[in-house]
Amino acid sequence: MCGIAGFLELERRSGTQALEAIADAMAATLAHRGPDARGVFVDAEAGIALGHTRLSIIDLSPAGAQPMVSANGRYVIAYNGEVYSANEIRPELEALGHRFRGHSDTEVMVEAIAEWGLRPTLDRLIGMFAFALWDRKERRLSLVRDRLGIKPLYWGRQNGRVVFASELKAFEALPDWQPKLNPDALASYLRLSYVPSPHSIYRDIDKLAPGHVVTIDEQGKSEASAYWSLMDAARQGREAPLEVGDGQAVNIFETLLGDAVERRLVSDVPLGAFLSGGIDSSAVAAMMRARSNTAVRTYSIGFDEDRYDEAPHAKAVAEHFGTEHTELYVTPREAQDVIPELPMIYDEPFADSSQVPTYLLSKLTRQHVTVALSGDGGDELFAGYTRHRFARALANMPESLGRGLACGLGLAGPALWDRLFDLFPARKRPWLGGDKMLKAAAMFQQGGEAGAYRSLVSAWDEPGAIVRQGRELKGPIFDGSLAKALPDGLDRMQYLDTLTYLPDDILTKVDRASMAVALEVRVPILDHRLVELSWRLPSRFKMRRGQGKWLLRQVLYRHVPKQLVERPKTGFAIPIGSWLKGPLRPWAEELLSEKRLAAGGLLNPAPIRARWREHLEGRRNWHSPLWTVLMFQAWREPRGI
Repeated sequence: MCGIAGFLELERRSGTQALEAIADAMAATLAHRGPDARGVFVDAEAGIALGHTRLSIIDLSPAGAQPMVSANGRYVIAYNGEVYSANEIRPELEALGHRFRGHSDTEVMVEAIAEWGLRPTLDRLIGMFAFALWDRKERRLSLVRDRLGIKPLYWGRQNGRVVFASELKAFEALPDWQPKLNPDALASYLRLSYVPSPHSIYRDIDKLAPGHVVTIDEQGKSEASAYWSLMDAARQGREAPLEVGDGQAVNIFETLLGDAVERRLVSDVPLGAFLSGGIDSSAVAAMMRARSNTAVRTYSIGFDEDRYDEAPHAKAVAEHFGTEHTELYVTPREAQDVIPELPMIYDEPFADSSQVPTYLLSKLTRQHVTVALSGDGGDELFAGYTRHRFARALANMPESLGRGLACGLGLAGPALWDRLFDLFPARKRPWLGGDKMLKAAAMFQQGGEAGAYRSLVSAWDEPGAIVRQGRELKGPIFDGSLAKALPDGLDRMQYLDTLTYLPDDILTKVDRASMAVALEVRVPILDHRLVELSWRLPSRFKMRRGQGKWLLRQVLYRHVPKQLVERPKTGFAIPIGSWLKGPLRPWAEELLSEKRLAAGGLLNPAPIRARWREHLEGRRNWHSPLWTVLMFQAWREPRGI
């Protein structure tokens, strides 16, 4: 894994030394992503500068250094990621006369592009990647991002330059960088807890959409296009469903999941896996044990608060598999000490509070290995979220009944619901049940599926009331035409989760947390072949009798006893709500003071202060909307915004 940054200077006003200095300074800001080496390529006549920081994973020798020039001298690549089909592509190229200097996947990619062109090469790639490709013959810059958005790539225009980078902080090294906050993006962030693609928190800087290429010529004219589309995968899958029996479906899926995992075991450095003891990470660990010739290493963290502690479940699964397991129990103080670092790690406002344990787990894992496999993606592909069960309930419910149910659910406060749920056996007790019941009430109150989904994914339902002079960006979650393309409500919800929440929240969280400590995380469930297969599978293979991830569970039950992994879904959480009323209260009080909220005229303090009071008084657990504001405040103040 690595970091990339650079620019195309349209006026070509700088000499070689100036271009090298800027590109090197940009790359230096990404040293945490690639601490092993740093390199630049510049061509002053063309105005191009590419920077790269390297985390050596495959081919540790100088033969894998970047930016890398193709053997014919035409192409230069700066690349972040891993391609798991390189060992199949290499023999094809060798048969065509190519001779390789090393065994890196970077060299395979750039030589494949030299032989077949960019688009045909992309069709052959299995992996995660974001890269910049300079065509010296055509004087054309291409920026490319992988199909699911596993690896990040920002790009935009600044003062006569087309600029790009793995993280926003690289742009701070530009000599004339003067960012302007986008209040519309801020409003969307307050709803979703992340800035949705293709936007960033800054004007004139965007995220390159997953599965897209943008090409810029020497005059600065750009053209963006998709080389892979989630909608195409969904529609084509639904038009040609895989009609097979249960046993055959399990066999097909296990074979492909096993192949996806095995491809991700290739590494010239130590490798392990995150393990929570849940369905997804346990399935990945099971495939690792089945496909690996060496002992599997697994890692987990735990908390003393029982409701937030997954470590015992992870330990039980690890013992069953016989992995070399390492766990670390984290104190509240250790977790809270991470919070001041978050605004620099995440670069733009980001408010998924599981960012804290994800960082701590990455930090623990990096002490032992350089690569870790993760189970991310199982919920989106196989209907594992609580909201997916709500979607099924809502699909067959008259609107009037839904509104009546909303009133009933909302009459009891979250504390009463929690007391009722405490009567359930621990294995059956829902996670944060009181909050989920009020979320359900808000969903049913919407009286429509699209509105219900927005309610379920929203921290603030009316962010326009919070951001002065900001109008919320109407992205895919507001697209009423989806019902025509995907008539099934569960399909639409999974599609939206995979298109929006997965790349902009889950994968962003994992990338920044892991790269902050130079750990490469691989996500085998998001192999695009598995994604395409999931859309060919009828819904009965995803949800049965109100339980999601049916097919993934059946594969796992072949490797572990069912009772070892069956428990209510918890998520990777920390007790932010209680911390805000306890040890984090002084910090929060400062950031949420009326004076600090009103600074700069961006935010309307009144609704924020009202929720803060209700939270402190115990009337509602408003940790989610409050965390969005706190993370924005903590992000903007050091930047003078």
